[in-house]
Formats: sequence, C-alpha cells, structure tokens
Amino acid sequence: MEQRLSLITLGVADLERSREFYERLGWRRSMAAAEGVVFFLAGGMGLALYPRHELAKDATVSPEGHGFSGISLAYNARSREEVDAVLAQAQAAGAKILKPAEEAFWGGYSGYFSDPDGFLWEVAWNPSFPIAPDGSIRIPD
Repeated sequence: MEQRLSLITLGVADLERSREFYERLGWRRSMAAAEGVVFFLAGGMGLALYPRHELAKDATVSPEGHGFSGISLAYNARSREEVDAVLAQAQAAGAKILKPAEEAFWGGYSGYFSDPDGFLWEVAWNPSFPIAPDGSIRIPD
C-alpha cells in the first residue's frame, strides 16, 4: 500500500446542514451533481460528507456511537494570526469553539472547533511544518 490518503468521509446526521456549514467556511463543492453525497477537494485529497447511517451500512457496522471518536482533522495555518482568523470564521459559520487558540506545549499555537456533527478540527500554526504554496505541509525527517 502506498503511503497516502485519498479521501476522508465524515458520516453526518444532516447532509444539507453539513454541506451548508462547510460552504459557509468558504469551501467549494466538487461534483455538485452527485446526489446523496457531498465532495470537497482539499489540497490533493478529498473530504466527503455522507449520511452517517448510510456510511455505517456500507461498512457493515452499527451507526450508533457516542463520545470522543478518537480522531481529529487538522487545518495547519501559515501564521498565528491565521489560526485566530480561521477559528473566528468557523464560529461565524456555526462551529462551536471547543478550545480557543493558545500557545501549545510543542512550540506552536492552536485551538479546536467542532462542526455541526461534532467532528473535531484543530487549527494550528506549527513553525516546524512549513506549508507549500499549494497548501501541503512538509513534515521534517
């Protein structure tokens, strides 16, 4: 298996509500004609929104699940100021701020928000992870 990630699919309670939330964040939908699923291209990979019960059915698992799922998504910012701006934009779009941005123990600056389905997003500036013009990060050896 190649070391890459192609698509992250979030199982959501209300597809239209989630689509509208991500569009309020400024994300532009791909394959807008697709029905029952929403796709966004995100820097060389994709983010998909799909009804939670349908995603569970497809994977042959129970759709029930509560509490922390053990995963967070991350948006790495180019600066500390961008962290604050993205968190403000997320809150204006309807996100819940879980942790306001603050100095991080690892030397950066980060905060967290949750989307309408409770998926955690970390917004972080990490001085050790430079960001290329295309938005990809570089993780040092």
